[in-house]
Amino acid sequence: MDLHVALLRGINVGGKNRLPMKSLSALFTDAGCTDVQTYVQSGNVTFGATPSLARRIPAVIENAIADQFGLRVPIVTRTAAELHAAAKGNPFVSDETDTGTLHVAFLAAEPTPAQVAALDPDRSPPGEFAVRGREIYLRLPNGVARSKLTNAYFDSRLGTTSTLRNWRTVLKLVELT
Repeated sequence: MDLHVALLRGINVGGKNRLPMKSLSALFTDAGCTDVQTYVQSGNVTFGATPSLARRIPAVIENAIADQFGLRVPIVTRTAAELHAAAKGNPFVSDETDTGTLHVAFLAAEPTPAQVAALDPDRSPPGEFAVRGREIYLRLPNGVARSKLTNAYFDSRLGTTSTLRNWRTVLKLVELT
């Protein structure tokens, strides 16, 4: 069994899409995952799974959440190795960087070079972003709430699903895997 992380989008945010972590954990266990652990209430799950089970997990868990809770919740997964590589690849990390301004949007699918080129680098100054494979690294000095660099923007332009995590959460998930 390899370690993986599942990143659920939009649960327990602002009192919406309530999903107890204990119930979420049980869904992963019932699906055949091992060593299931959740981190904070916003839908971060580490778990052990074979490669074939891990490929099916987003659909299996999305369907189980829909059946049991009536919620449509997109899920993006990464292997532990992919998560570690994503953390090492952040181009905005430096000794001078306020890490509280850093975030990573994890994408379900890698966008094409043409899709990436069509993104507006000046959409939300002074915020900036860099797309690297299936991750978008963001530096948002004015905060996420004031930025126009949103999941909806990236999803519509890149034709995929994204879910955003702050840098502290990314590092904690690396530690857990």
